[in-house]
Amino acid sequence: MQYLLMIYGQESRWNTMPDGERERILKEYGAFSKSIADSGHYRNGNELDVTAKATTVRVREGKRLVTDGPFAETKEQLGGYYLVEAHDLDEAIAMAARIPSARWGSIEVRPIIPHELPK
Repeated sequence: MQYLLMIYGQESRWNTMPDGERERILKEYGAFSKSIADSGHYRNGNELDVTAKATTVRVREGKRLVTDGPFAETKEQLGGYYLVEAHDLDEAIAMAARIPSARWGSIEVRPIIPHELPK
Protein backbone atom coordinates (compact mmCIF):
# COMPACT_ATOMS: atom_id res chain seq x y z
CA MET A 1 0.00 0.00 0.00
CA GLN A 2 1.22 3.51 -0.73
CA TYR A 3 1.38 6.31 1.82
CA LEU A 4 2.10 9.99 1.47
CA LEU A 5 4.41 11.28 4.20
CA MET A 6 3.82 15.05 4.28
CA ILE A 7 6.50 17.11 5.97
CA TYR A 8 5.36 20.17 7.93
CA GLY A 9 7.57 22.71 9.62
CA GLN A 10 8.07 26.41 10.18
CA GLU A 11 9.64 28.06 7.16
CA SER A 12 10.97 30.83 9.39
CA ARG A 13 12.99 28.27 11.39
CA TRP A 14 14.61 26.85 8.26
CA ASN A 15 15.29 30.30 6.80
CA THR A 16 17.06 31.54 9.95
CA MET A 17 19.03 28.37 10.67
CA PRO A 18 22.85 28.63 10.59
CA ASP A 19 24.36 27.30 7.34
CA GLY A 20 26.22 24.47 9.09
CA GLU A 21 23.07 23.15 10.73
CA ARG A 22 21.10 23.38 7.48
CA GLU A 23 23.86 21.46 5.65
CA ARG A 24 23.88 18.76 8.36
CA ILE A 25 20.10 18.34 8.07
CA LEU A 26 20.26 18.17 4.27
CA LYS A 27 22.82 15.36 4.61
CA GLU A 28 20.43 13.57 6.98
CA TYR A 29 17.67 13.92 4.39
CA GLY A 30 19.99 12.52 1.73
CA ALA A 31 20.82 9.53 3.92
CA PHE A 32 17.14 8.93 4.74
CA SER A 33 16.15 9.19 1.05
CA LYS A 34 18.89 6.75 0.06
CA SER A 35 17.87 4.29 2.78
CA ILE A 36 14.23 4.13 1.69
CA ALA A 37 15.26 3.95 -1.97
CA ASP A 38 17.67 1.10 -1.22
CA SER A 39 14.99 -0.76 0.76
CA GLY A 40 12.47 -0.48 -2.10
CA HIS A 41 10.01 1.72 -0.19
CA TYR A 42 10.63 4.97 -2.08
CA ARG A 43 8.23 5.86 -4.89
CA ASN A 44 8.64 9.63 -5.20
CA GLY A 45 9.32 12.74 -3.18
CA ASN A 46 10.13 16.41 -3.48
CA GLU A 47 10.87 19.53 -1.50
CA LEU A 48 8.34 22.31 -2.04
CA ASP A 49 9.30 25.93 -2.61
CA VAL A 50 8.35 28.52 0.03
CA THR A 51 4.71 29.45 0.62
CA ALA A 52 5.42 33.00 -0.59
CA LYS A 53 5.66 31.46 -4.08
CA ALA A 54 2.38 29.55 -3.72
CA THR A 55 -0.79 30.37 -5.64
CA THR A 56 -4.22 29.27 -4.48
CA VAL A 57 -7.00 28.62 -7.01
CA ARG A 58 -10.72 28.43 -6.20
CA VAL A 59 -13.73 28.27 -8.47
CA ARG A 60 -16.91 29.83 -7.09
CA GLU A 61 -20.11 30.06 -9.10
CA GLY A 62 -18.14 29.25 -12.24
CA LYS A 63 -15.59 32.03 -11.69
CA ARG A 64 -11.92 31.33 -11.11
CA LEU A 65 -10.38 33.12 -8.13
CA VAL A 66 -6.59 33.17 -7.95
CA THR A 67 -4.74 34.51 -4.91
CA ASP A 68 -1.07 34.68 -4.02
CA GLY A 69 0.09 32.60 -1.11
CA PRO A 70 -1.07 29.45 0.62
CA PHE A 71 -4.67 28.40 1.24
CA ALA A 72 -4.53 29.33 4.93
CA GLU A 73 -2.19 30.95 7.41
CA THR A 74 -0.83 28.20 9.61
CA LYS A 75 1.89 27.78 12.20
CA GLU A 76 3.52 25.01 10.14
CA GLN A 77 3.75 24.88 6.36
CA LEU A 78 3.89 21.90 4.01
CA GLY A 79 7.53 21.79 2.92
CA GLY A 80 7.81 18.50 1.08
CA TYR A 81 6.69 14.91 0.85
CA TYR A 82 7.68 11.32 0.29
CA LEU A 83 5.47 8.83 -1.50
CA VAL A 84 6.37 5.42 -0.08
CA GLU A 85 5.31 1.80 -0.38
CA ALA A 86 4.70 0.15 2.99
CA HIS A 87 3.20 -3.13 4.16
CA ASP A 88 0.91 -1.32 6.58
CA LEU A 89 0.36 1.90 8.53
CA ASP A 90 2.82 0.85 11.24
CA GLU A 91 5.63 0.53 8.70
CA ALA A 92 4.72 3.92 7.17
CA ILE A 93 4.72 5.52 10.64
CA ALA A 94 8.14 4.01 11.36
CA MET A 95 9.50 5.60 8.16
CA ALA A 96 7.86 8.94 9.00
CA ALA A 97 9.54 8.94 12.42
CA ARG A 98 12.93 8.72 10.70
CA ILE A 99 12.39 11.89 8.63
CA PRO A 100 14.79 14.48 10.10
CA SER A 101 12.28 17.30 10.53
CA ALA A 102 9.96 15.10 12.58
CA ARG A 103 12.18 16.27 15.46
CA TRP A 104 10.91 19.88 15.23
CA GLY A 105 7.90 19.76 12.90
CA SER A 106 5.36 17.09 12.10
CA ILE A 107 4.87 14.39 9.50
CA GLU A 108 1.35 13.60 8.36
CA VAL A 109 0.96 10.00 7.16
CA ARG A 110 -1.93 9.44 4.81
CA PRO A 111 -2.86 6.34 2.78
CA ILE A 112 -3.16 6.78 -0.98
CA ILE A 113 -6.40 5.72 -2.65
CA PRO A 114 -5.32 4.68 -6.15
CA HIS A 115 -7.49 5.59 -9.13
CA GLU A 116 -6.98 4.59 -12.74
CA LEU A 117 -7.04 7.32 -15.33
CA PRO A 118 -10.09 7.27 -17.59
CA LYS A 119 -9.45 5.87 -21.04
